Amino acid sequence: MKPNQPIRLPDYFAQHTGVEGFDALVELALDLRWAWNHAADEIWRHLDSQYWDLTRNPWGLLQLISREQVEKALGDRNFRAQVDRLLSARRKASRSPKWFQKTYPRSRLKSVVYFSMEFMLSEALPIYSGGLGNVAGDQLKAANDLGVPVIGVGLLYQQGYFRQNIDGSGNQEALFPYNEPGQLPISPVRRPDGEWLRLSLDLGSEEVWIRAWQARIGNLRLYLLDSNDLANIPSHRKITSELYGGGPELRLRQELVLGIGGWRLVEELGLDPEVCHLNEGHAAFAVLERARSFMEKTGHPFDVALTATRAGNFFTTHTAVPAGFDRFDPGQIETRLASYAEKALGVSLKDLLALGRQNPDDPSEPFNMAYLAMRGSGAVNGVSRLHGRVSRELLGPLFPRWPLDEVPVGHITNGVHVATWDSQPSDELWTRVCGPKRWTEPTEAVGEVIRKASDADLWKLRNDSRASLIEYVRKRLVRERTLSGAPEESIREIGNLFDPDLMMLGFARRFATYKRPNLLLSDPGRLLGLLEHPDRPVQLVIAGKAHPADLAGQAMLREWIQFVNRREIRFRAVFLSDYDMLLAERLVQGVDVWINTPRRPWEACGTSGMKVLVNGGLNLSTLDGWWEEAYAPEAGWAIGDGLEHGDDQACDASEARELYDRLEREVVPAFYRRDGQGIPPEWVARMRESMSRLTPEFSANRSVRQYVERHYLPAADAYRKRTSRKGEFSRKAVVWRKDLDEKWNRVRFGALGVEDRDSRQVFSVEVDLAGLNPDGVRVELFANGREGKRADRWTMKTTGIPDPVKGCFLYLVDVPEGRPWTDYTPRIVAHHEGLSVPLEAPHILWQR
Repeated sequence: MKPNQPIRLPDYFAQHTGVEGFDALVELALDLRWAWNHAADEIWRHLDSQYWDLTRNPWGLLQLISREQVEKALGDRNFRAQVDRLLSARRKASRSPKWFQKTYPRSRLKSVVYFSMEFMLSEALPIYSGGLGNVAGDQLKAANDLGVPVIGVGLLYQQGYFRQNIDGSGNQEALFPYNEPGQLPISPVRRPDGEWLRLSLDLGSEEVWIRAWQARIGNLRLYLLDSNDLANIPSHRKITSELYGGGPELRLRQELVLGIGGWRLVEELGLDPEVCHLNEGHAAFAVLERARSFMEKTGHPFDVALTATRAGNFFTTHTAVPAGFDRFDPGQIETRLASYAEKALGVSLKDLLALGRQNPDDPSEPFNMAYLAMRGSGAVNGVSRLHGRVSRELLGPLFPRWPLDEVPVGHITNGVHVATWDSQPSDELWTRVCGPKRWTEPTEAVGEVIRKASDADLWKLRNDSRASLIEYVRKRLVRERTLSGAPEESIREIGNLFDPDLMMLGFARRFATYKRPNLLLSDPGRLLGLLEHPDRPVQLVIAGKAHPADLAGQAMLREWIQFVNRREIRFRAVFLSDYDMLLAERLVQGVDVWINTPRRPWEACGTSGMKVLVNGGLNLSTLDGWWEEAYAPEAGWAIGDGLEHGDDQACDASEARELYDRLEREVVPAFYRRDGQGIPPEWVARMRESMSRLTPEFSANRSVRQYVERHYLPAADAYRKRTSRKGEFSRKAVVWRKDLDEKWNRVRFGALGVEDRDSRQVFSVEVDLAGLNPDGVRVELFANGREGKRADRWTMKTTGIPDPVKGCFLYLVDVPEGRPWTDYTPRIVAHHEGLSVPLEAPHILWQR
């Protein structure tokens, strides 16, 4: 069936039937490009400004307004012309070749299916929690901008993540409003005959019906699975009830629906993606279902099918601590997957459990979804340079005896979809200086162009963006206090909140202990001194949620609320409740300095600070995640020594003092040192450096292009090779690996010989390969890296003829002098052209 089917208007639009031009409004409203391309904002505001400002949901707005309102608006010649122009521009953009088509016009990559537990695309589609969804949503948007053929797959939550309310005592209340699907900018996926596409999944002994929806992001589609089907019993309808709620059993069911159900949906749609991108391990069951499908088509057993299909699977991990991996009790896996393993995959439950365990023979070890994702993928990456190293440490136990640097986890640092997060003043400045295609073409040259912006223009950007944030905060608080029945005096005094000429500090994040959201509050007296300084006072805006089960996080949140409610600072600091995407947009657009204080190295990447870059905001952060590789003294500020100290309280206290020192002695004074035109030259110089150097580099434009070139294109080629001729390559690879497994424990080294010859060292070693073909292994001479450099690895060669008496092969290599021979150790590793070692064959033997 074709995924790009025409839109069928729901029954609740019956009152608009026959209104000429209404279909055009529907087409615009269902394309989530409006979430960052604000050309249509005035259309929605014209139809109902109050509803639009409150919801930013044009699809819901169209359901609200009457036929009379629609007819009146479309009868306005100027309004109708504006709608027609936008629709024409949308259709033209959908047909125009983009970066991918122009750069790879003959590419055989037809589609990438991108699985994620959450997607942050718009506040009108609240199926996200935070960072993971932010990355997923921004990468889909950038893929659309660049023309990369990506398909998203996720879940449609009936409640999404919780909404936050703060009571009069500063306590967080978790609320779960219902996501009415009909009011979300999505539409049902239908079969060619008009029937709603529904799937039946067997979760153990339970049959569950799953419905499919789609969201449109320009030319891309995000497909969402939903268990709230009337044919399901109540417990099954609850599977997609909320994001990151419930216990392990609910999470396991969700991940089965996402992975197994998601891959079945892809096939039901008639799609045949070469690449499957797992955004975290939540969707790892997709690798099993993809292999099962290949088994069904070819008749191969599971091990051959997994070898064939894993080449097209790619796993991105976002976790910086072991507890971040989803792990399930073996009994849960048995209940839900024993029948699937034996009947669908043709393997025992023990063999299935082994894919998610470090020690397959330990019956008590939980089933780790990251391990399954890794063993079912052809490549793995972390989301920042530092996180790549951390991930190698976390996943290193799967590769015993391999050096840390060779654990097969790379990195592509996250980036943000710049057009989503820029303010209107920022958008106008970048467009004027860099042109309208600045974020849809490769961004390398954009940084140099924006350097030409004048000091006056850059400072005006900051002043306008700060003033806009203050206006938004005031309006938001007036609305909240009015609705809560606050006294009139309390509402009137909001007009005194903040001063558009004063520096604005901001931070917003999940309130978790490792993020240390209260580091800035560790000395209330010094913070008060910053806020009330007689010559250079600062202002502070804060937002964030603590998980409903995180009591420590809620306690930290309560401390902040109690602090900002102190009467002497009530006009200089505010906590904004219910942190969501819309609030995040406003904050990153308006603050002058974004503060982030996680414990290194527990922030895998962190993208909030990237969002301020385009808006001329500056970062003050610990050297963790992306800031560890982005920081330069001329572009922002850092705290900490760049080392790991765990949860050492003494380190926390030291970094808190450094944070206050940096603010008092460097950051705040630089903001208030002005020249004759009232511009702070030192501050603007930092803005220019940050905007030009960092904005293009930490954009999703760059990260998505890297995914395409480093992973998607190679994965597509590898997948075709392994699945061609009904998987013949993969069948032979399995035979090779079984031979390797059987004989590896009998492989032995002989003595190492070293001879100096013409300023070179000649190493020789005898190896008993225990019957293995020499072409199936690689003998190397290895020496650890020195002074931060990579290790030295030299491939040793053999004549391929074993000694007639000993049966051993002689391997030799000559290396330049410069290191003592004692630095070197011979080793044997598996080798097979077209397979990834050690990811697919972790065999390694060192000479003792």
